[in-house]
Amino acid sequence: MTTEPTTAEGARGRVTELIRDARICLLTTIAVDGRLVSRPMGLQAAEFDRDLWFFAYADSAKVRQIRVNPQVNVGFSDQRHHAWVSVAGTAQEGWDRARAEGLWNPLLKTWFPDGLDTPGITLIKVHAGSAEYWDSPGGTVVNLLGFAKAAVNHEVSTDW
Repeated sequence: MTTEPTTAEGARGRVTELIRDARICLLTTIAVDGRLVSRPMGLQAAEFDRDLWFFAYADSAKVRQIRVNPQVNVGFSDQRHHAWVSVAGTAQEGWDRARAEGLWNPLLKTWFPDGLDTPGITLIKVHAGSAEYWDSPGGTVVNLLGFAKAAVNHEVSTDW
């Protein structure tokens, strides 16, 4: 069982660990008509310095939605460790070749076949305003009870 950090620095460290372990998330944006829209995304940088980075196409619906309303949520689930993270923040889209080179992973060629020279490729940066996480102890048998207990007793909300 993971104990609750007692400092904001400890909480940020735990959020970083949980994000690093999960790596895949749901990015939720707000559509023009006000609907919440979520889609799976792969996080590109494992260090969490309040910014999360993603590759995308500049003409994608998510990027258009971010341009209209930059408020987003990024949710991570690590089933192996029974942990969940929710990051609320502000997103922006823009191309930075040097940053992209530092974030690039060869597995991304599946979605961007010409690598960093793929026409229309861009970056999405989510700057975190707040984060919450839940650590749930136990295995699958106590998962539901463990989650409920964690939500009541082990939730840490860190507003920066």
